[in-house]
Amino acid sequence: MQHLRASLKEALRARPYIFDTAVAICVYAVILMATSAGPGPGPELTPGLAVAGVAVSGALAFRRRRPLGVLAVTVAGTVVHDAVASSRSPLILAAMVATLSTATLVPRRTAWVAGTAAALTLAVSRMLTSHETWLHPEIVGLVAWLGMATAAGDALRSRRAYVAAIEERARRAEQTREEEAERRVMEERLRIARELHDVLAHHIALINVQSQVAAHVLDDEPAQAREALGHIRLAGRAALEELRTTVGLLRRPGSPDESLTELVTEPAPGLDRLDDLIGSFTAAGLAVDFRMEGDPRPLPAPVELAAFRVTQEALTNVSKHAPRARATVRIVYTPRDLVVDVADDGGPLKAPADAGHAGHGLVGMRERALSVGGTFTTGPSVTGGFRVLAVLPAALGVSSA
Repeated sequence: MQHLRASLKEALRARPYIFDTAVAICVYAVILMATSAGPGPGPELTPGLAVAGVAVSGALAFRRRRPLGVLAVTVAGTVVHDAVASSRSPLILAAMVATLSTATLVPRRTAWVAGTAAALTLAVSRMLTSHETWLHPEIVGLVAWLGMATAAGDALRSRRAYVAAIEERARRAEQTREEEAERRVMEERLRIARELHDVLAHHIALINVQSQVAAHVLDDEPAQAREALGHIRLAGRAALEELRTTVGLLRRPGSPDESLTELVTEPAPGLDRLDDLIGSFTAAGLAVDFRMEGDPRPLPAPVELAAFRVTQEALTNVSKHAPRARATVRIVYTPRDLVVDVADDGGPLKAPADAGHAGHGLVGMRERALSVGGTFTTGPSVTGGFRVLAVLPAALGVSSA
């Protein structure tokens, strides 16, 4: 039953003219029932009344399109019939329905002005035809009924506006939630991509360099080739270990099978692991000059992680694009900031400073620095190579100068 009612309501909403036509027919039927063919309490049914009833009732079929025009037609039809017939007319019912519809469809001020004008017009017309004073119960009742029709229409319009506003707020809230969910998904994708890139790019670059070394010295210096293969094995093992740790960290929050699988994770890398990081590059044949300046002190984990990843990616770029260059890594502690400065001299073959450095690495480093409120710049170094400079705040929430 409820489904049938909802379907009927939806059909009428899609085709409002059907409902309006039904209202017009019902009003005309009531007008006819309010009359009598002979002597009786109601007005006599005459051809003029029947035609006027068709006119004013038929106008109600257009009440949504031209509410004020329909109200004017019904009031005018009632006034004309009262004047011609010199008797009370049941056509007042059509005027009341038109008043209700007008108050529902037009702004409040317009509705009350139109309702007042209709009430005064019909009251004056009835006073002239019945020769009664304005305090007569029939005149007062006429004005009261039209006033109640206007008030009911105004209340219905206000309720519809209130419901529409609630639905619009709900729609906007739902849209905002969907946009927020999409934004969070995109941020999570970027975070995962950045983590995987930072974890794998360094080790894969070392594997690539060591494999080239092994292939080059395999015939003449097998001992050095075996050493390079050993570095490849260690780099591959480290890559798998860090990948396993990263995947475990990504799966840990809200993982449905966390109770079934114990996820063994390691702390995120920080500045205390820079020596191991630089050692892996020097073992791969990259000359690195590492200097730490200032007063070393513990920093927030996100800042240390960002500094570590920026250093890692910068050295990875050097090993890929200028493997015979000499790199310089400076970690400078200042009272407000942590400065990460990685530069290379370009190596024996001086290439343009920005050549070959395009890709996701620079984007990832920039995102790392910005995520903790720092700054990130790149450009040519004074020795002809490439320079990466990140200035990170020593405390989260404090923008670097």
